[in-house]
Amino acid sequence: MKKILTTILICTFAMAGFAQKADDICGIFHSVDPFSKEGSQCEIYKAADGTYEAKVIWVENPKKKPQLGLVFMTKLVYDAEAKEYKKGKLKYPGKPGTYSTFIRMSADKNTLHMRGYLGASFLGKTVDWHRESKVRVQK
Repeated sequence: MKKILTTILICTFAMAGFAQKADDICGIFHSVDPFSKEGSQCEIYKAADGTYEAKVIWVENPKKKPQLGLVFMTKLVYDAEAKEYKKGKLKYPGKPGTYSTFIRMSADKNTLHMRGYLGASFLGKTVDWHRESKVRVQK
């Protein structure tokens, strides 16, 4: 009986370690723009209203420095059942309109698969963002 109870406790704690929490999305991420093929770094953080936002904190192309500090993604909420962040709004710099977005996180919590779309999600584009430990030095 002790072995069964011990096994159940170990499995419970192990599964808790793999469980995704809403704030797991917070941090610094790097991605490559699918249109310009230039890299940028963003910070995802929890906003005052409890949703998640992202802002530009580093750009590869020095001509895009005016975008530093730009909050380009807002209103992202975590759906624990679906294990994804959804209902986000995305403003792509230099493009008209506002896109809808949702994000799925990899099991290791180091890659985000962000889908931006107009109308139906199958009409969009997915971009992978990779977690980084520190902000890159802006030139």
